[in-house]
Amino acid sequence: MFAMTLWLGNTAYLYISVAFAQMLKAIMPVAVFILGVAAGLEMMSCRMLLIMSIISFSVLVASYGELNINWIGVVYQMGGVVGEALRLIFMELLVKRKGIKLNPISLMYYVSPCSAICLFVPWIFLEKSKIDGNGPWNFHFVVLTLNSLCTFALNLSVFLVISHTSALTIRVAGVVKDWVVVLVSALLFADTKLTIINLFGYAIAIAGVAAYNNHKLKKEASKVVTTETPGDAESIPLVSQGNTNTER
Repeated sequence: MFAMTLWLGNTAYLYISVAFAQMLKAIMPVAVFILGVAAGLEMMSCRMLLIMSIISFSVLVASYGELNINWIGVVYQMGGVVGEALRLIFMELLVKRKGIKLNPISLMYYVSPCSAICLFVPWIFLEKSKIDGNGPWNFHFVVLTLNSLCTFALNLSVFLVISHTSALTIRVAGVVKDWVVVLVSALLFADTKLTIINLFGYAIAIAGVAAYNNHKLKKEASKVVTTETPGDAESIPLVSQGNTNTER
């Protein structure tokens, strides 16, 4: 799934702009939520369904405002979204439900070679001939190294966040990151043009993120209260039992 995300997500940039690709990624929390419910990691509720629907609607609005939409790029990007959602769900299952104790470095130690193999096979059949046809290979070593370091740091942080929260949380927080990428790409790349509808759609997505964060905070607060109350109630009989044993 990690290889699928990289392959399809990077291919999408050949057809659509960076800003529009990030707008489509806003649908990620919805995909993670649906798959999380199917895997038993998330609970279906009317409020969560409403929040996810708002985020989905915002992506539709942003897509409608895109000036040069390419459906091939959209399909590639949506495939990358599905791959990323499945990857996060599987990671959460391994870490929480299966109880596999892997630190971030150990995770990358196992995942990276598997991902490289999964990418190497389609590269031979689909891309190698195109690269050979364009003359000698030319790698930008500095750019590639910086990209690799950023990717490595990103995957470490994703694993740490998932181990303390959930896959859905990391994707909803990622919407904020995507918003920053949209603005920066609009400033750096001359061919990236944002419309009022684009900005309006992504503003709705940010509102959905805020609603989700508020819902999660209230949910965590209620869990803390529920957990602490029975503990205080059980402390009295435990002490009494201890005194009785001591007297015996």
